[in-house]
Amino acid sequence: MTTGLDWSAAFAGRAARMGASEIRELLKLLDQPDIISFAGGIPNPALFPASAMAEAYQAILADPALAPQALQYSVSEGYAPLREWISGHMARQGVPCGIDNIVITSGSQQGLEFLGRLFLGPHDTALVTAPTYLGALQAFNAYEPCYDTLTPEGGNRTPESYARTAAERGGKVKFAYVVPDFANPSGETLSRQARLNLLDLAAALDVPVIEDSAYRELRYEGEDVPPVLALDVARAGHIDRTRTIYCGTFSKTLAPALRIGWICAAAPLIQKLVLVKQASDLHSATLNQMAMHRVATAVYGPRLPDLRAAYRRRRDAMLAALQRHMPADCHWTKPEGGLFVWVSLPDGMDGAELLARAVREARVAFVPGKAFFGENARANTMRLSFSLSSEQAIETGIARLGELVARTVSRAA
Repeated sequence: MTTGLDWSAAFAGRAARMGASEIRELLKLLDQPDIISFAGGIPNPALFPASAMAEAYQAILADPALAPQALQYSVSEGYAPLREWISGHMARQGVPCGIDNIVITSGSQQGLEFLGRLFLGPHDTALVTAPTYLGALQAFNAYEPCYDTLTPEGGNRTPESYARTAAERGGKVKFAYVVPDFANPSGETLSRQARLNLLDLAAALDVPVIEDSAYRELRYEGEDVPPVLALDVARAGHIDRTRTIYCGTFSKTLAPALRIGWICAAAPLIQKLVLVKQASDLHSATLNQMAMHRVATAVYGPRLPDLRAAYRRRRDAMLAALQRHMPADCHWTKPEGGLFVWVSLPDGMDGAELLARAVREARVAFVPGKAFFGENARANTMRLSFSLSSEQAIETGIARLGELVARTVSRAA
C-alpha cells in the first residue's frame, strides 16, 4: 500500500517563507455585493480604455503582416517599438535612455521578483521603509533575506550601522527598496532631499536603489518631484553609470490585465535581467505588448487628466469622511496622489482583529497593516484604498468603520 507524497517535506527550506497575500485573499470579498471594500488597491475598471484596447487588438490580428508576429515567440527584451515609447516616456521624466536600458516584464511585480533573484542570498539584507509594499516583501522573501528599516526623510542611522547590522546577521546589505511616489501602503511621497539622501546612503554602501514607481502618474496636487533615477542620472552624467533601478508599469494607468511593466536601468543590469527573463518565461506576451504600444501611443497622455480627476474626487471623499467619522485618537496620511490612505489606530488595537469584526458587523473590508512591515510590525494600522468605491460608498463605509472603532475604544476604556 502506498501513501501520498508528503509535499511539505519535499519543498526547499525557503518555501516556508512563502505565504498567501492578505490582499489577494481579501479581493475575494469583492464578490460579495453588500461589502464596501477599501481592501484591494486595484484600478477602477470604469476608467479602462476598453474601446482603444479593442481597436488595437482587432487592427493587429487583422493585419497579415502583424498577426503572425503577434502570435509568435519573440525576444526576451520586449517588443522594440514599445521599448522605444518607454524610452521616450522616461526621457520626459528626466531620464535620457535608449531601448538597451529597457526590458519588458510581466508587470512590475515580475521585475521585483527578478531583482530579488539577482541580488539576494540567504541572510543578506534588503533595506525597506516601514511600512512598505507587501508584494515586494513576498517577491524578496523566497530568497531568505533579512530586512532593515530605511528612513530616507531623516534618522540617525549611518551607512556603517547598516553594514554592521547586516554582517551580524550573516550577510551584506544588497539594495534599498522604495516606493517614492504616493507609496503603497502609506500614500506618502519622498521629498527631493530624501531621494538625494537615499542616493548618498546607497553610494556609501555601494548598493543599488530599487525605485518602484507604480503610482507616479497619479499625482492630484503638489509639486512634482523628479524620479530617483533622474536625480541619479543628473549626478552620474549617463544612465549607464547610475545605480538606480526604475520599475514602471501600465497597470495603474491603462490596464492591469495585460501584465505589461518595465525596468529601466544601466545597460549591464538590463543585459543580466534579459538572461533571467529567458530562464523564467522567455518573453512577455507579444500580442499584449503590441496592443499596449498602440494604446499608449494613442491615449496615454490625453487620458491622464481625467484619470487623475476621478481618483482625486475619491481621495477627497475619503479624507473628508475620515475627518468626520474617525475618533480623535486615530491618525491618517493625506496623500497628494496614488490610491491609498494609511490609518494609525489607537494603541493596543489590532487591525486584523478589527477587520474580522468590520466584515461581520459593518460589512466593510480593508487591509490590516501588519503585513506591510519587514520587521517590527505595527498591528494597530490599516490600509484603505479609495480607487474602487463611489464617493457615496466611501462616506457610508467610513462612517460604519468609524463607529466600529469608536465602539471598540469605548469598550477597552
